[in-house]
Formats: sequence, structure tokens, C-alpha cells
Amino acid sequence: MIEAGGPSGTDEVIARQFIITNELGLHLRPAGLLVKTANCYASAITIEKDGVAVDGKSIIQIATLNAARNSTITITASGPDARQAVEALGALIISNFEEPHVNGNRPAEPSA
Repeated sequence: MIEAGGPSGTDEVIARQFIITNELGLHLRPAGLLVKTANCYASAITIEKDGVAVDGKSIIQIATLNAARNSTITITASGPDARQAVEALGALIISNFEEPHVNGNRPAEPSA
């Protein structure tokens, strides 16, 4: 996890890596869940895969990442509620986007 305080001391930047473990990857339904959750926070949120960073509040941009099963993504949030945003988005990923586990597929623990 990467953390940095903002210039005002109230904003912070939080980044965490996660592995997409659900069978179908980051398709439109889980992307929609990410966007719905991200839009609950004031912080700017980006999702990065293989050097491509997109707006975490845009379902279309998230879908362009083509994050298949076992892809590693990085979620970065910057703002007054960055920590809470990353924790909430990470919980979705860890819960397998509330999809059933297929073929012994288990949610990944976030890396530090």
C-alpha cells in the first residue's frame, strides 16, 4: 500500500493492488459495482492494469482494461476519503464481486 499526505494535510493518496479472481474477470457487472461504489466517495479514483490507468468512476473506461481472471489491478484514490474508498473497492474485489466461486476459485488477499 502506498500512502501520502496531501498539501493541506487532509487529503491522502492510497494505492493497493488486487488480483481479479472471479471466473469471468472484470466484466460489465462487476465494473458497474466498482463504479457504483466509487461514486459514493469524493476522492478521485483510478484503476490501473498493465500500465494503463482509467477513471474508476467510468464503467466504459474500466471495461477497456480487459482485466481477465488472475489479472492484477491497482486501485488508487486521492482525496479526503481515499482510504475508505480503497477499502470499499477492495472489499468488492475480495468478495469476488458477490459472484459465486467457480472451480475452487477463491478471492485474493490484497497485497500490502
